Amino acid sequence: MRRHRNVKIVATLGPASSSHEMIRALFEAGADVFRLNMSHGAHDDIRQRHEIIRKVEKDLGRPIGILADLQGPKLRVGVFANGAEDLAEGAAFRMDLSTAPGDATRVNLPHPEIFAALEAGTSLLVNDGKIRLRVNACGKDFADCTVEVGGTISNRKGVNVPDVVLPLAALSEKDRGDLEFVCGLGVDWIALSFVQRPEDVIEARSLVKGRAAVLSKIEKPAAVNAYDAILQVSDGIMVARGDLGVELPVTSVPPIQKRLVRRARAAAKPVIVATQMLESMIESPVPTRAEVSDVATAIYEGADAVMLSAESAAGKYPVEAVRTMSDVAMSVEKDPTYRSVIEASRVVRRESVADGIVAAAREIAEATNIKAICCFSQTGNTASLVARERPHVPIIALTPLMSTARRLALTWGAHCVITQPQERFKGAVLAAVRAARTEGFATDEDQIVVTAGVPFNVKGTTNILRVAPCDERLISSVDPE
Repeated sequence: MRRHRNVKIVATLGPASSSHEMIRALFEAGADVFRLNMSHGAHDDIRQRHEIIRKVEKDLGRPIGILADLQGPKLRVGVFANGAEDLAEGAAFRMDLSTAPGDATRVNLPHPEIFAALEAGTSLLVNDGKIRLRVNACGKDFADCTVEVGGTISNRKGVNVPDVVLPLAALSEKDRGDLEFVCGLGVDWIALSFVQRPEDVIEARSLVKGRAAVLSKIEKPAAVNAYDAILQVSDGIMVARGDLGVELPVTSVPPIQKRLVRRARAAAKPVIVATQMLESMIESPVPTRAEVSDVATAIYEGADAVMLSAESAAGKYPVEAVRTMSDVAMSVEKDPTYRSVIEASRVVRRESVADGIVAAAREIAEATNIKAICCFSQTGNTASLVARERPHVPIIALTPLMSTARRLALTWGAHCVITQPQERFKGAVLAAVRAARTEGFATDEDQIVVTAGVPFNVKGTTNILRVAPCDERLISSVDPE
C-alpha cells in the first residue's frame, strides 16, 4: 500500500474508533500513525487498541506507528458548596489551600507548587482561559486576585499559569505508570505533556531507556522560550496549538507554529501540527473552508504530520475526517506553489558527510529523471536527513528493523520497507532496486538514487551514493561479486 502524498496523518483512537473494522478503515483512508491518549481509557482498553493496530499492520503488510500521549500533571480547583459560582469582572477572589468547599469569594487550589511560583501581577486562567484572574498578593498558601474576565467557575475546572515556570515535573505518578505500561506494550513514540524545560525531556528519556522515541509537546510559553534546548534533546515535536492558545494570545499562535515547524525541520526531527484541525467534523461529514485552509497551511509550512484528535476519537465521521485530511494533503502537494514554498524554506546544512550525501541525492534527483531516493537506515537517521531536504521524488527507507520502520511512519515522505541486513553495497543496491519496483515506484527502464553507510549496520556512517538502473542485469554487468 503506497501513499500518494508526503505529509503523514496521525489519528487519535477512542470510543468512536476502537474496533478492528474501524481501525483498519482509518488506516486504509490514510492514517499513518495512531495516537493512544493516556488521558482517557483504562490500560485494558489501551492494550486492546494496541493489539488491533498490530493485527491490522500484519494483515496489510505495512509498518504502522503508534504514539502514546501522556496526560501530564493536571492543575484543577477544588469543589464549590453550590457546585458553581458566577464571578463578576472586578470582583475579589481568593485561591488557597483550605479544603473547605468554595463560594463566590474563594476556592481550594490544592497545588502548593503554584503558590510557590506566583508573584504579584501573575495571571491565573481557569476553564481553558474563559476566566482570567490577576494576582494582587500571594503567600505560600494563598493568592488574592482580581477577576479580570468573569464567568461561571465550577467544580474541578482546570487552571493554567502562563506567566511563570512552575516547579512541577512533566511526569506525574500516573504518567510514570502509563509510560512503563506503554513501553512494555511496544509503542513507537511517547508524547510528553507539560514540557517546560529540557530537563523534563531528559528525565523522560531516562525512564524510556530507548524503548520508544520521545516527542515533546510544545503547549506552554516556557517551552516556546526554551524551544531550541528542548528540540535538541527530543526525537520529535508536537505543536499543541490548543493549549498554546489558552496560555498565549491566540494571535501569536500562527507565527509560533511557523517558527517551531521550521526549526524542527532544520534539525531533521519530525514535527506534528495538532489540535482543532477539522473540529467541525466531530458533528459534520464535511469540514469548514477555514479548517481546510488551516490543514493546508501546516502542509505548506513543511510539517511532517497533521493530527486528528476528537474528530477520529469521538466524532461521528472518523473515516471521513481522515480521508478529508488526506485529500487536502494531496491537493496541496500537487500545487506548484507548494514546491516553491518548500524549496524557499529549505535550510542548508553541510555539517557532516551525511548532510552532503543527502543534499547531493536531492540535487541529482532534481537534475535528472530519478524515480526515487532509496536510503538504508539502521536507526532512521539517514531517512530523516533525506526527508529534511524535502525532495520532489519519493523516499524509500529500507531497514532491517521493524521498530525503525514504525518510527519513520511519522517522517515526511518516508515509505518504509523491511529488508534483510546487508553486508555489501552491491546487495544493498539490488535490494533497493527490488523494493522500488515491487512497491510501484519504478520499472526496469528507470533509475534510482541509493544512499547507504559502509560499513553497514553502524549508526551514523552514511557515506556513499550511487545512481542505479532498475534493471538488475545492468547492475550485475558492472558490479561483479
